[in-house]
Amino acid sequence: MRTALATIALLAILAANASAEESKIAVGPVDAVLTTPAGIAKPPVELLIAGSGSVDHDGNGPQMKPATLKKLSDQLVARNIATLRYDKRGAGGWKPEFGKPEDFRFKDFVTDASALVKYLRDSGKFSKIVLVGHSEGGLVAILTAQQETVDRLVLLTTAARTQGELLKAQLEKKLSPEAYAPVAKAIDSIMAGQIVDPPPQGLPIPPAMQPGLASAFNEDPVTPLQKLTLPILIVAGGRDLQLARVDMIALSTAAPQAKTAWEPQMNHVLVDVKDEPDNLAAYGQSDRPLDANMIDEVSAFILEGAAR
Repeated sequence: MRTALATIALLAILAANASAEESKIAVGPVDAVLTTPAGIAKPPVELLIAGSGSVDHDGNGPQMKPATLKKLSDQLVARNIATLRYDKRGAGGWKPEFGKPEDFRFKDFVTDASALVKYLRDSGKFSKIVLVGHSEGGLVAILTAQQETVDRLVLLTTAARTQGELLKAQLEKKLSPEAYAPVAKAIDSIMAGQIVDPPPQGLPIPPAMQPGLASAFNEDPVTPLQKLTLPILIVAGGRDLQLARVDMIALSTAAPQAKTAWEPQMNHVLVDVKDEPDNLAAYGQSDRPLDANMIDEVSAFILEGAAR
């Protein structure tokens, strides 16, 4: 019975997306894809912000291709919600318009997201604008919400720690104590504004790129989140190999007005998994469906309430 219902739901999504209007746009040097549901005069629109790495508008990187953003967009559009998703700086190669790669700073991600919010607002085509940040994209969304007027904020599997501290916690689980010690020391040094040359084995970051990385390592999501007063939804998963439940708790403490959704079987790329091998395999399975409860929570949160 469950399989039959899933098939019917999939067919409904395919039908809805077949009639949706999808267009490629450019906002400055940022390439994006706008998808709008058919027959809806002024739908709400979600700016989907990808996680870390050179991730494209579908949510795929050079190695991992879970298509998280594409699948999320399909589900939202099927529920009469428009989406705008975009290629992060570096996806498909570094454009000269972005300047020199070594001059990159984390605030540039926020600049790109802000420009896209302004594009959506100036178009006058949407009833409200919602930021939806996945993983590192949640941090970008928080910082963007400080700069731009948006109606709602959704944080999907987003850390409550600085990225430097998070990276150390992740590497400590993977490396032997002997291998971890010099890597942790190098991360601390980079966070302190120092250049580590040569970088240790296990952290092959060229010295020229370290200042840009330091700008990302030091961004704290909690302090700016505490200043936001708009409606917020925080979603996390029990099978997330990259984050712990304490991250969701810390974020919700920083934003007491926020709604939370805990999906016990969901992993970091928003799909349900049963064990660690299945979890790792999901990072390369672009056709694997997203957690159904997560979709319901996000879409209901987006659609509730009136635009400001």
